[in-house]
Amino acid sequence: MNIGNTIMTKRKELGLTQQALADKLHVSFQAVSKWENGTSYPEIDLLPVIANILHTSSDALLGYEFKTHGYYDERYKEDEYFWGLQPNETCYDIMRMKAPVKPLKVLDIGCGEGKDAVFFAKNGYQVTAFDLSNDGIEKGKRLAEKCGTYVDFFQADLNDYRLSENFDIIFSSGVFDYMKPELRESIIDNLKEHTNEGGLNAIKVFVNKPFIEVSDNKKKTYRYSWKSGEIFSYYHDWLISAMDEVIYDCNSGGVPHKHCIDIMIANKYTG
Repeated sequence: MNIGNTIMTKRKELGLTQQALADKLHVSFQAVSKWENGTSYPEIDLLPVIANILHTSSDALLGYEFKTHGYYDERYKEDEYFWGLQPNETCYDIMRMKAPVKPLKVLDIGCGEGKDAVFFAKNGYQVTAFDLSNDGIEKGKRLAEKCGTYVDFFQADLNDYRLSENFDIIFSSGVFDYMKPELRESIIDNLKEHTNEGGLNAIKVFVNKPFIEVSDNKKKTYRYSWKSGEIFSYYHDWLISAMDEVIYDCNSGGVPHKHCIDIMIANKYTG
């Protein structure tokens, strides 16, 4: 196992010393040093804690390689931004509902090249964002630097990563159809659990319609069908502030086609 090298690399990327990591884990810095030089390994129950601090997953610590979908990696390598730089319309809805009049923490799940994450950061939010594509993450970092702001970008797989810290706003656009159906309930429960009281989840998910032909790209990219209205059912115990279903024209990949998407903004009130 190269777990020690992985811990050292991730720690240095985040600017953490061995002592700082040790303090967060409530272990000695000698323990961290031994992990990194390969003379010992962390206890197994520490792996998810280490993974969370280092913004990765337990699988990645143990040498799991991210299996990206290729299609987006190829396009994210290009200089132009595949999704453009205009923020998602839902970003403006979020700002109207939860303006950053005080520090608010945002998580952008499946951030792509980072345009929405950077938009939130420019407007005063504290933003964390992850995506499966490292090429997308690197473009997001460059965009944030160019815009004179900061986003805590990291690489993770939606199906593997679980939150252990809370956010005020959790946002995801068009990524949930990469979520394995058998994991939907547990992943969404994790998102809901780690949303602060009064916070919101803003989700856009593609849904299949029999009268809309699925593009060849969608057939090839490990996507899983959602039913119309299904995402709303996972938030039946929250206040759903906005929900809509929209069919729109798309030209991504250079081939004109249509999509149907369900849009939901739900607020957490536990009474």
